[in-house]
Amino acid sequence: MKKVKKIKIRANGKTKFIPENYKMSDLIKFLDVRLKKVAIELNGEIIEKKKIKKINLKNNDKIEIVHFIGGG
Repeated sequence: MKKVKKIKIRANGKTKFIPENYKMSDLIKFLDVRLKKVAIELNGEIIEKKKIKKINLKNNDKIEIVHFIGGG
């Protein structure tokens, strides 16, 4: 049985260990995030939602997912 190599990332301040070949879209799906009302930041830069399927996460990446909340 092949062992999956893990990498360490920080998502919204919490350390997570994920498979080495994880994409940003995999993380979004795992965290059950609805893309319509969020902004995603990777290592201090906002990323375009249409690019999340192409972004491979790397060891020590820092991801912040900010939810927009309506109000008045």
